[in-house]
Amino acid sequence: MLGLGLIGGAATGAWLTGDSSAEPTRTPYATGRTVWHSVPVDTLFPPTLKGTGAGPGGTNRTWIRLSVAPDSDCSQGLDPLLRTTLRSVGCERMVRATYTDVTRSSVTTVGVVVTEADEAGMQALSTRFTEQRLAGRKDLMPRTYAPEGTLAAGFGDRQRASWTVRPLTEIPAVVFAVSGFADARTVPEPQPADAATETGADTDIAQAGLGHEAKGIADRVERGLRKTVTDLVEPPA
Repeated sequence: MLGLGLIGGAATGAWLTGDSSAEPTRTPYATGRTVWHSVPVDTLFPPTLKGTGAGPGGTNRTWIRLSVAPDSDCSQGLDPLLRTTLRSVGCERMVRATYTDVTRSSVTTVGVVVTEADEAGMQALSTRFTEQRLAGRKDLMPRTYAPEGTLAAGFGDRQRASWTVRPLTEIPAVVFAVSGFADARTVPEPQPADAATETGADTDIAQAGLGHEAKGIADRVERGLRKTVTDLVEPPA
């Protein structure tokens, strides 16, 4: 069942679901597995993200949320090969949002796959991503979320420019982001965020800062997710 707070793009301050009656066991894995429907939308995907020093050359960035997608299974946001790659950890649920920068020149979809795995399973997936360099494979790019009636309406598979996929090990989640140009231009050769943010990178994607967009937004959503879980597991005295 769709989280009530996400239907129709998730109004500000809404909850991802109305079901918060059962308090989970307070461990990072138990709490992390339920956080997608137990905290407000604005906690996971804030209306505004501040990226101090997150742009090319350490410039500051600010991103504005365009819309939040209804929560879904992984078939909605992951290509078949990426779903297969994540099969070992399972997919409990996926939540996504799309942002633009304040200049309205880029759009970025960021998402969280909440997995069914335990700590050993997530560690194994993280190790596999590192050893096999899976985060840089173009055939493992996440899909975009292109909300109608917004600047990102034309943000589809062919518009994907830069991306990052990162399995976490402290909580059962995979965080991803994929960016593109806001004018919906086709990108024939996407570039992973790690490559597009390297010093001296001179591709159009790198010079436009699209690697920084994907990485910067993913960083902030990941930090927010970690903090939320920590606060729930270790509430203030």
